[in-house]
Amino acid sequence: MAQRSSSPSSSNKNGFIQAVIMALVVTIILGYFLILIVSPTNMYYLTWTPKIKARAATSTYFGAQGMSLLLDTFPFLFIAVLGCIYLHLSKKSSDKNINRVEGKEKLAIWRRPIIMKGLGIVTRIELCFFVMFIALLVWSYASYLHAAFPFITPQSVAQSGQKVWEVKLEEAGLMLGLVGNVVLTFLFVPVTRGSSVLQLFGLTSEASVKYHIWLGHIVMTLFSAHGICYIIYWAVTHQLSEMLKWAKNDISNLAGELSLLSGLVLWIATFPRMRRKMFELFFYTHHLYILFVVFFVFHVGVSYAGIMLPGFYLFMVDRYLRFLQSRSNVRLVSARVLPCETVELNFSKSKGLRYTPTSIMFVNVPSISNMQWHPFTITSSSSLEADKLSVVIKGEGSWSKKLYQIISSPNSVDRLNVSVEGPYGPPSTHFLRHDLLVMVSGGSGITPFISIIRELIHTSESQKCKTPEILLICVFKNSQDLTMLDLLLPSSGAPSETSKLGLQIEAYVTREKQLIITEDKKNLRSIWFKPNPSDHPITPILGQNNWLWLGAIISSSFIIFLISLGALDKYYIYPIDKNTNEIYSYPVKDVLNMLLICISIVITSSAAFLWNKKHTGVEANQIQNMEGATPMASPNSWFYNADREMESLPQQSLLQSTNLHYGERPDLKRILFERKESSVGVLACGPKKMRHEVANICSSGLASNLHFESISFSW
Repeated sequence: MAQRSSSPSSSNKNGFIQAVIMALVVTIILGYFLILIVSPTNMYYLTWTPKIKARAATSTYFGAQGMSLLLDTFPFLFIAVLGCIYLHLSKKSSDKNINRVEGKEKLAIWRRPIIMKGLGIVTRIELCFFVMFIALLVWSYASYLHAAFPFITPQSVAQSGQKVWEVKLEEAGLMLGLVGNVVLTFLFVPVTRGSSVLQLFGLTSEASVKYHIWLGHIVMTLFSAHGICYIIYWAVTHQLSEMLKWAKNDISNLAGELSLLSGLVLWIATFPRMRRKMFELFFYTHHLYILFVVFFVFHVGVSYAGIMLPGFYLFMVDRYLRFLQSRSNVRLVSARVLPCETVELNFSKSKGLRYTPTSIMFVNVPSISNMQWHPFTITSSSSLEADKLSVVIKGEGSWSKKLYQIISSPNSVDRLNVSVEGPYGPPSTHFLRHDLLVMVSGGSGITPFISIIRELIHTSESQKCKTPEILLICVFKNSQDLTMLDLLLPSSGAPSETSKLGLQIEAYVTREKQLIITEDKKNLRSIWFKPNPSDHPITPILGQNNWLWLGAIISSSFIIFLISLGALDKYYIYPIDKNTNEIYSYPVKDVLNMLLICISIVITSSAAFLWNKKHTGVEANQIQNMEGATPMASPNSWFYNADREMESLPQQSLLQSTNLHYGERPDLKRILFERKESSVGVLACGPKKMRHEVANICSSGLASNLHFESISFSW
């Protein structure tokens, strides 16, 4: 497929606009964090806040809530809209793979991995920002206490009959809650899958999940400490009845407790042991975030909840768009069943759907579970396979094992209802900047490398640019797992010559001394599914200009919310309340605000989705349904035929480039240190221990040409 190239003048213009946008984004971010830094100080509370509130109070449109919308919500959403414009311009670039190479090389030392206990594999950049964020939290808490404690004296508390330490305990608990709110501001940003904010900085939601985990642990620790301080305070001052307080015009303690309880149940289920042993419990309890947020708003009031609104607002937009996409079934064309309890699903897709290697897609099979959505790494290349999208699923969990049993059974189903969300992936990749790519995988960790190899096959065949050599080191437990290597090549319908690629495969089988073949295990079967008129190819949810549409949804929905909120305040709340905040019920106002936000998001997102669905539906109707009978017999896997002459040139090329090692593990330190190329990209995917070993080798400083990347994958 030929790639469209833009003119130099157009590229220069786009580059200039992108530079201006990025400069504006950085300026807004610095200003936003400046506000976070000064907000705990007396200057902010005693000087700035009264003036801003005095001006806001004169408005019948937003009242005191206008301050929160202006300082907390608007900057964040504005960055998201600017990010959409930036990414739309980036999408037009024809040189995505070699984009921003120089900048990345300059930051190479900062991108070197570090193994941190409790944090896992992090880069120096990530560690630097993490330390600065913790410093911000410590500074905020210390500043709050420094501002409040001098006013707590024996004389000031004498009238209330309390002791100094009791009042200080209450203040300390309050400040823990305020600091926790700062963390809550960013909690939902890493899990917004289609986030323009993340992709603006080259991040993906899958790779950013670790940030969500860090923030989740911090926020629940702070909120738990906040709640414990108040419970102790109420107990020692004989005010335990305060726990049941749901005030009309003040802080609602009961709502805060319900929010904390929901968060604690959710938090406990996220710990690794619980998540691994009881994944379904983890999955279902995670939906308690809805109660957590709703009761949090009831607890602090809608005005103060504005500090966490922008991150959650973007999450809601993304979540509703995913809901709209997931309502229809997609066209499942075929499946390849491997003897290692692995299945490759091949879906029909529109040619306009583009994605980068290592992208993921969430899959739902209603016949197994209506509620469960599981992420899987996409193994196909949108450049090499224009009409097909593939994912590989290994039966290592209850859900995936059920799917494998359904498809691999002798009486296999002739069709399967499947819904998807995505794909989601990095805005660009940078594999071409290396002379050599060393891919180290363990078990199912080979899946993201399949998409990279297929993309490089296309690049080597269709573009006149040098592709890096590839050394694939894959470690499997058993011989039958070697059939995973068959997935390196597309099943059909695309060129797949590997001889031009410079691919070398070193495959290790650790638990066997030689190749073991059993007659019932050696066949790799292909299954074709019957089409259904209601099934559709996978298409971009917001069309070709998805980033522009997302920016329009964010901006227009927020404008609709502001207009609706202004009308509500002016014509309904203000005549009753007169901006005194003493008459109109806080909980009712909270409900109305949350309702307006939901309505504005639903209206704008639905309109954009339906408009694009109408236009993509024309293309979907032009795609012919692929239909075929399930073969009675299928060819054996290539590695079982190593002693036979292979008729397929791609298969023969793949066989000749593969070395099999039995009963041993790769000496990764020797292999990596022996590489003399000037730039070696080292990608590791698989078990945690293996990724840490590779990261330690690359970060040792003994080989400056090694550049490590830990690849996120799902199966």
